[in-house]
Amino acid sequence: MNRGPPEHWLYTGIFKRIDLQKALGNHLSWKDRYPTFFDDIAARLLPVIPLIVYRLIENDAIDPAERILGMYSPFLAYHPLRFSFVRDILAYFYGHLPGKFIVRILNILDIKKIPFSDSFPQHISSTNPVICPPLDYFATLLSGLVNNVIPPLHNNSKSGSLCEALSNLLRKNPATSQSGQTNASDNQKAFYQIQDPGTYTQLVLETAVIEILSLPVSASQIVSSLVQVVVNIQATLIQSSHGLHGASNGVGQGSVLPTSPSGGSTDSLGASRSNPSVSGINTSNMVSRSGYSCQQLSCLMIQACGLLLAQLPPDFHIQLYIEASRIIKETWWLADGKRSLGELDSAVGYALLDPTWAAQDNTSTAIGNVVALLHSFFSNLPQEWLEGTHIIIKHLRPVTSVAMLRIAFRIMGPLLPRLANAHALFSKTLSLLLNTMVDVFGKNSQPSSPVEASEITDLIDFLHHVVHYEGQGGPVQSSSKPRPEVLALFGRVLESLRPDVQHLLSHLKPETNCSIYAATHPKLAPNSSQNSLT
Repeated sequence: MNRGPPEHWLYTGIFKRIDLQKALGNHLSWKDRYPTFFDDIAARLLPVIPLIVYRLIENDAIDPAERILGMYSPFLAYHPLRFSFVRDILAYFYGHLPGKFIVRILNILDIKKIPFSDSFPQHISSTNPVICPPLDYFATLLSGLVNNVIPPLHNNSKSGSLCEALSNLLRKNPATSQSGQTNASDNQKAFYQIQDPGTYTQLVLETAVIEILSLPVSASQIVSSLVQVVVNIQATLIQSSHGLHGASNGVGQGSVLPTSPSGGSTDSLGASRSNPSVSGINTSNMVSRSGYSCQQLSCLMIQACGLLLAQLPPDFHIQLYIEASRIIKETWWLADGKRSLGELDSAVGYALLDPTWAAQDNTSTAIGNVVALLHSFFSNLPQEWLEGTHIIIKHLRPVTSVAMLRIAFRIMGPLLPRLANAHALFSKTLSLLLNTMVDVFGKNSQPSSPVEASEITDLIDFLHHVVHYEGQGGPVQSSSKPRPEVLALFGRVLESLRPDVQHLLSHLKPETNCSIYAATHPKLAPNSSQNSLT
C-alpha cells in the first residue's frame, strides 16, 4: 500500500501526507489507466467500498451496509482517509443511523487505539438513548481539548497577567498544537474539507467530534448541555475549589443586579434566575491536571467549546444560535420591566465584559460567557457558513430596549470587519443590525422606556468606522469612504428612524447636500436623487 502506518498519529513529529491520488492509485486521475493486472487491486477497491456504503445508507439499506462494513473492516484500516470516512458518514447521516450501525463503523477506527473518553463506550451502547450523557462527560471532553488542542498560554502566564496571556492566546491559530506545531491549512475549514489527523493534537479534536456525532441523543440536547457547562463554568470551578457546593442555591430572587463588579460576582455564582447551578460536574481534578487557575481554565474551556462546535455539521450550529438567544432573552434582569434605564445600562456593561477581564475579579456572567462562546465559534467557522449567524438576532427580535440592542451589536459587531471582502454578506449583516436599531428608535416603535438618541452615540461611531473599513477593504485610512451600496442602505433605513437618530447618521446618507461622502463619491455625486430612491 502507498501509505504510512495506519496509526501514524501515534508517532512524534508531523505526519508527511502522501498525495491522495498516489495513495489511492492512478484510477482516481482518470488518465494513464492500466489493466487491472498491472495496477494495485487493493488501491482500486479502497475508494469503491465507501461509495457502496454511502449509496446503501441513502437508500435505507442499513443491514447490507453493516454487513459490508463487517466484512471489509480489516481492509478499510488501510484507507488513507479512514477518519474522514467515519466522520463524514456520521456527519452527513446524523440522526438517521441506528446505534448498532454506529458501533460497527466506529470499529473501523480500532477504538482501543483512539483517545476516546472513558465513558464513551458506555454512552453509545446505552439501552436508553433518551437520556443525555451527564454534564460531567461534556466538561471532561472540553477539558481534554484545553489540555491537548488549545494552544498553551505564555510560559509566564500561569503566574502573570491573565488578561495579557489570554489576549495573546486569542491572536494565535486555534489549530496550534501544544508543541507549537501549526496546521494553518486546516484553520477555518468546513468539517468535510479536513483530512485525517496528522498530529496527536488533531487526533484529539477529531476524536471529540466523532464522539459527539456518535451519541444517541439529539443535537439540541448536546448543544444545550455544552452551553450549560460553558455558561456556568467559572462559578462551578470556583465553588469546587472553595468547597462552596450548593451555595448558589442560597441566593434568592431578591438578588441585586450586577451593577458593580461585586454585584456581578453574585450573578456569576448563580444569582440569575435563568442560570441554574450546575451539578454533577466533577471539577476536582480538572484544574490540577490543566495547570491553570480556575479563571484561566474557565476562559479556555469557553474557547474549546467554540472550536468543537465549529467542527460539527450545521444542525448543531442552528441549535447553538437558538440556545444562545434563549439564554439571553430569559436573563431575569433583562426581562424585568421595573428596572431603570441606568440599572440596565450598568448591568449590560458588566454582563458584556470579555471573560478574560471578568474572570480576574470573578464577575463572569451568563450573557458574557455566551457571547464569548459565540465569538470563539465564529472565529473557527468558515466564511461560507457565517450567514447562518443571523438566526441569533432573528430570535432576539423584536428588540425593545437599548440593553438588548447593545447585546445584538456585541454579538454581530466583530463579524463585520471579517466580512469586509464579502460585500453581500456584509450588507445583509449590517442591514440586520440597522433593523434592530429601528425596533428601538423607529418612528412607530414603542420601547420599554423612553430613550434619548445620545445613549447610542458609541454604536453610531462603530457603524461609522465599520462601513469605512468595508469601503477600504481593510484598516481605515484618511481617504477611506463607504461604498455607494452601503450609503443607499443607510438611506433606506433612515426613513424609518426617529429624526434625532437620523441626525446622528446624516453623514451616511446618499444625498450629496448633507453627506460629504456622497458628495465626493463619483457614483453618487452626478445623480444623487436617483440613487437615494434605489
